[in-house]
Amino acid sequence: MTGRRVLFLGIFVSILLTYGIWIGGSIPATIIKLPDQGLNWYYWKLPNPTFWSRATAWGMYLGHQFSIWACILWAQRSQLKYKSALHPINYLMLAINGAFIALHFLQTYIWYDALAQDTSIWASQGAVVLLLVFVLILETPRRGLFFGNSVPFHQQFLQIIKLYHGYFFSFAAIYTFWYHPMEATVGHLIGFLYMFLLLLQSSLIFNRTHVNRWWTFTLEITVVLHSVVVSLMLGQSKWPTFLFGFIGILVLTQLHGLPVSILTKRTIYGAFLVSVLTVYGLTERGLGRIYEVTYIPLIEFGLVGAIYLIFLLILWTISRLPVKT
Repeated sequence: MTGRRVLFLGIFVSILLTYGIWIGGSIPATIIKLPDQGLNWYYWKLPNPTFWSRATAWGMYLGHQFSIWACILWAQRSQLKYKSALHPINYLMLAINGAFIALHFLQTYIWYDALAQDTSIWASQGAVVLLLVFVLILETPRRGLFFGNSVPFHQQFLQIIKLYHGYFFSFAAIYTFWYHPMEATVGHLIGFLYMFLLLLQSSLIFNRTHVNRWWTFTLEITVVLHSVVVSLMLGQSKWPTFLFGFIGILVLTQLHGLPVSILTKRTIYGAFLVSVLTVYGLTERGLGRIYEVTYIPLIEFGLVGAIYLIFLLILWTISRLPVKT
């Protein structure tokens, strides 16, 4: 089968799986949770975790994680080339991800608890943010960072990101996937759909579909829907911060990796500006807080800069070490 066909089939299956979580949502919904305790609290976890709730969540997560890492390592050592048809490793990774998705269904409905019981809510969110930041770095040779302008990153830096990004991306997706029980809230449903798509993407390594610019753009921009829905679900009024923050990155960076005309780009610029002014002018946020739209771009681009500075510092340190003769 071609990667293109598997991609469309995988998207369809991902939607069906999300529908399955919704259908079975009455089971995890019966679990009694502790009262919400604020920003640092994750609500959907057992008040009294058991040995088996922890052992199954962590055991299945580690099995999932190391299986996919082993596949990536094997694929790299085999020096596979990009092609339209699937490699055997793609079928294996699809099977592994499918099997652990089924196990997560069972684990939720039998033991409920996930990794949220033992790890911080910020770890899950931070993993996804760093994934998006590494995508920005990885795509700079093709689309730059700001309005298509190239970025003079050290070539060794880009080579390291390209070589190891699969390991981090799979960690971010699989850890986040096992962080949450399969609840049927709107936020969980969109989040799991996003995770299914990321797992599908990881299964298509060394296939031309894996680097299709429209597909990768779709994966980047889907975070907008998830962040806005979760903000509204939690009763927060700061949803414009997420909406226009992530769309701001689209305007600054992601748009310039797509084969669109100058007229299309200018139309999107104008629509973005008008939308920001309209929403902030008509909602309780007010025009006085319009600066909030810069938060997410500043965080993501700031992290790009921080990661690059860490690399340069390590490179400089290594260059200062005495050479053994």
